[in-house]
Amino acid sequence: MVCLGNICRSPLAEGILQSKVNDDKVFVDSAGTAAYHVGELPDKRSIEVARKYGIDLTNQRARKFTSKDFTEFDSIYAMDKENYHNILSLATDTSQTEKVKMILNETNPKQNLSVPDPYYGGDEGFENVYQMLDEACEIIAKKL
Repeated sequence: MVCLGNICRSPLAEGILQSKVNDDKVFVDSAGTAAYHVGELPDKRSIEVARKYGIDLTNQRARKFTSKDFTEFDSIYAMDKENYHNILSLATDTSQTEKVKMILNETNPKQNLSVPDPYYGGDEGFENVYQMLDEACEIIAKKL
């Protein structure tokens, strides 16, 4: 799960998908394409909305996406088009680019819709993002 700073959308997506899969069989992680918040907790509003649904994000710390992630993960989900392109810019071959997907294509196939960044919005933006990601992660979990 990848967004820009790894404190809002991608930590939510990580926590939501983790809550839907067997931890012994599926490893879920998140990262940001920028290193703005490396080592920090997710945004308190992400933590709060996740907690509302019984998901704890406080064990997560922001990290930067690296080319090593292409070998560590089978699927890489981008939250928006800019981050999708930033991830692809690090890929070195077709096998790597094929791993990268827009997460909302799970709910809206081939539309390449972006999960809006709720950082500068109010609490309702985080709730809206949670609902979008929950729906997409439900589909991903069923595929796994």
